Amino acid sequence: MQHRIAAVDEGSIAQELGIAPGDALLRMNGEDVVDLIDYEAFSGERELTLLIRRGDEEIEFSLEKDEWEPLGLHFDSPLMTGIRECINKCIFCFVDQLPASCRPSLRVKDDDWRTSLMMGSFVTLTNVSDRELERIVKRHASPLYISVHAMDPQLRAYMLGTERGALIKTQLDRLKKGGIRFHAQAVLCPGINDGAQLERTMKELGDMYPACQSLALVPVGLTGHREGLTPLRKYERDEARAVLDAAEAFAARMRKKHGTSFVFPSDEFYLTAKRKRPDDAFYEDYAQIENGVGMLTALETEFDAAYRDEDLTGAKPEKLLIPTGTDLGPFMKSLMRGHPIPGVDVEVVPIENSFFGREVTVTGLLTGADLLRGLAGHSADRALITECLLRDMEDVFLDDMPLDEFEQKLGIPVTVVGRRGDQLLDALMNRESCG
Repeated sequence: MQHRIAAVDEGSIAQELGIAPGDALLRMNGEDVVDLIDYEAFSGERELTLLIRRGDEEIEFSLEKDEWEPLGLHFDSPLMTGIRECINKCIFCFVDQLPASCRPSLRVKDDDWRTSLMMGSFVTLTNVSDRELERIVKRHASPLYISVHAMDPQLRAYMLGTERGALIKTQLDRLKKGGIRFHAQAVLCPGINDGAQLERTMKELGDMYPACQSLALVPVGLTGHREGLTPLRKYERDEARAVLDAAEAFAARMRKKHGTSFVFPSDEFYLTAKRKRPDDAFYEDYAQIENGVGMLTALETEFDAAYRDEDLTGAKPEKLLIPTGTDLGPFMKSLMRGHPIPGVDVEVVPIENSFFGREVTVTGLLTGADLLRGLAGHSADRALITECLLRDMEDVFLDDMPLDEFEQKLGIPVTVVGRRGDQLLDALMNRESCG
């Protein structure tokens, strides 16, 4: 196995050794290098032997360095291999519900434990062999983020559409024994993996604490493009309240036993149930905030703290628009009413999702076209949009509309706002640090 070196950092150990772009890494300390996980693990050693191929010649370099001092090598692909794709056929798969007009990159189903380790994405482990599971333990790949959904083996196999889904208890037990910690999630579908099944899932994962650090409960996401797929529906208010009752009762038992709530329903469950969200302390370290767990409470807490410390007299008088998904509209309107800024007129505009369907109510899945349609006829000095509407590291919406094109068509200057509450206040005050 070899990995072509694409670049070498200036002044790095690798450059000092004479390693150059175009060389290929063959082995480290006599072992094959599978991917970036192996490379980083070996690179952390003080004493290191590198086997490099240059043309038809193999060259061995031996070196001593500080522990974890980087070598300075970069490879053709970020993981040194391709992304591992999903083998599941989940009954609730969001990718299967995309409209036909979606770009091909959105249809890629990745399920790679390495990106789970590095970026916190959730994986099912169904494409992880016993040998690979042992490598996870050997490389101390912790914490991972694992989509469990149900601890009943047959139910999980059904929900994931593969018999390998039934292996989850064995896999999690092996991770626990190997000292690996993980966060879990359960995407809940009404009448399928809630009720008694949810009680079982919470108990079995709770019994794995502290290996299993937390469990997020997330309602199934459904678009308007489910023709030919497993019949599913959204949660009704009373059903969402039943989920919250079960989760809160189990969290109380976990706090008494372990000092942690452990199970955390997503904000969407509280919105659907029309129930007050927990306060800041409940979410502890916000371990699953990227899963929509505690995001609104964190935003409100941060915004309120920044607001109380702010001299509001420096705000520029202007009219602002804040477009949101339909579920976030009432929260954002309440937040703005409770924190007025002299001279600043804020209009929150809830917008229906026509791209994915009206069933999709979250802000982050609105497209450029949705926003243009929803803001048509509105006038303002600026429009504030959250950065989660744009692709990572790119000023492009989900429908491939560039931000500059959107701004031109809207006819209103646009400010992209970071996800923290203090960044929102900076944007409202027209400061540069809002992103």
